[in-house]
Amino acid sequence: MEGMPHVYILECVDRSLYVGSTIDLERRLAQHQRGEGSTYTRRRLPVRLVYSAEFDRVEDAFLLEKQVQGWSHSKRRALIDGRLGELPQLSKKRRERVVVERRLGSARDEPSEG
Repeated sequence: MEGMPHVYILECVDRSLYVGSTIDLERRLAQHQRGEGSTYTRRRLPVRLVYSAEFDRVEDAFLLEKQVQGWSHSKRRALIDGRLGELPQLSKKRRERVVVERRLGSARDEPSEG
């Protein structure tokens, strides 16, 4: 049985942010911590979960992952901190802002530890 799709953001030891998506968040986090995740996080251990959002559809999680990967560090921080009202000012394009607002409207944010 598959889990629910998630988008997640990890903060690496160098304070950089890694964005990913998965259908098994706990398993994927454990992989990252063991150095079995992406090449990017493997070189920046330890990592900690700073944001996750659950979706009903894998496609929605994947699309938001790809979108957030293109964001600046400050825009990602605003999302992590729940400062959603600041996202429009941090957006370079109005179209991007509308799309993310729709996707975030279908996500169920989950509190992160840390």
